[in-house]
Amino acid sequence: MNYLPNIFKCKVSVIGLGYVGLPICIELSKNNKCLRTKKTLSRKIIGYDLDKSRIKELNEGHDRTHEISKDELINRKNLEFTSNAKSLKASEVFIVTVPTPIDKTKRPDLNYLGNACKVIGKVLKERNCNHSFNPIIIFESTVYPGATEEFCVPIIEEESELRFNQKEIGKGFFCGYSPERINPGDKKYKITNIMKVTSGSNPDVSIWVDAFYGSIINAGTFAAKSIKVAEAAKVIENTQRDINIALINEFSIIFKTLGINTSDVLEAAGTKWNFLPFKPGLVGGHCIGVDPYYLTYRAEMEGYQSQIVLAGRRLNDGMSLWVADQFILELIKRKLYTQKTKVLILGFSFKENCPDTRNTKVIDLINHLKRFDLDLTIVDPNINQKEVLKIFKMQVFHEIPNNQKFDGVILAVAHDHFKYFSVKDWENFLYEGGIFFDLKNIIPEDLKPIKI
Repeated sequence: MNYLPNIFKCKVSVIGLGYVGLPICIELSKNNKCLRTKKTLSRKIIGYDLDKSRIKELNEGHDRTHEISKDELINRKNLEFTSNAKSLKASEVFIVTVPTPIDKTKRPDLNYLGNACKVIGKVLKERNCNHSFNPIIIFESTVYPGATEEFCVPIIEEESELRFNQKEIGKGFFCGYSPERINPGDKKYKITNIMKVTSGSNPDVSIWVDAFYGSIINAGTFAAKSIKVAEAAKVIENTQRDINIALINEFSIIFKTLGINTSDVLEAAGTKWNFLPFKPGLVGGHCIGVDPYYLTYRAEMEGYQSQIVLAGRRLNDGMSLWVADQFILELIKRKLYTQKTKVLILGFSFKENCPDTRNTKVIDLINHLKRFDLDLTIVDPNINQKEVLKIFKMQVFHEIPNNQKFDGVILAVAHDHFKYFSVKDWENFLYEGGIFFDLKNIIPEDLKPIKI
């Protein structure tokens, strides 16, 4: 393995500084002891992102994702943030953590990934050839099984003029895949206490990548049999969650027609030891609502049309419309519906305690409700108001406007902020006879909220 970088003193560049890349930068830059060997870690880390405003914010101690504290950013060591690709030339290890979204046709959009590979390839071509090791490129972005070797490797080979898996010093490069498992907004499960799946493009690289992550991950690592296995493992993690949530959402629809409270049913069924505790709701974001399409896309390339996975996606994508229709029916039933009906929507981000609005399904709910000319007020304490205004062309408040009352309240996202409301607070939001519509089982039972 003498053709691979020194695992304790390597120079590492992280490409993409979002929810995944930034926490990795912070953890790798700490001069701690290796968890496995107790040797001192002395690594030089560079965090690279094309967004110059992001780099400026990080250098000033501000993380717009709220994942890293100001103290951690200001007091960092051995870590440089840059938008200048030339700063990557000294690197021996590259970790790619760029977004992998879907396009309007729900096909994988690999543009960010392809551009990252081009940057790395050009850097490898231009860097000083006196390096004593061949570089390792580790991908963490979610992809379909086979994408690393089928899509990424050819781009890097073309740009760098190096050969994949070539061991001769100065002639080749190697790849690894270690899927990210970051859960945005989760203060309990952070990068170091979530087990890390690892893999490499040959047996030596696989051992190296596993030891590299094992040096900082308290929860340990799991070495997958191949890069393709690691890619597949990642894509089915969120696909499984998507399908399970779709099943519970369908239960919710059925129970609504039967006049049964879904939360009561789930509470009763949950008393069995092997009942899985999933809950109904809107499924958005850049993981659960996206990853299944990467799997089905690759399956279709081999001639297989998904049955269950796509059915779950269709059901979850349709929940916003169903919720909107149920809410309008309740307004009509209670004679509250007019073109001046005032409605408060609580939550706009794609998940609780998170500022991220990418692929939020609350916007679909809002757009459906707009068809009925309701007077909508949207509140989310976590989002970036300027960003939402720019992207969605709508105003979202951080706080509920003072002294305003509404005909209906829809609790769409389970932010902790909303859990602190007292019964009296909730009562003050509504006109007499108004309705609470609770998608997240937060509103007190005394207020008789309608739940899905």
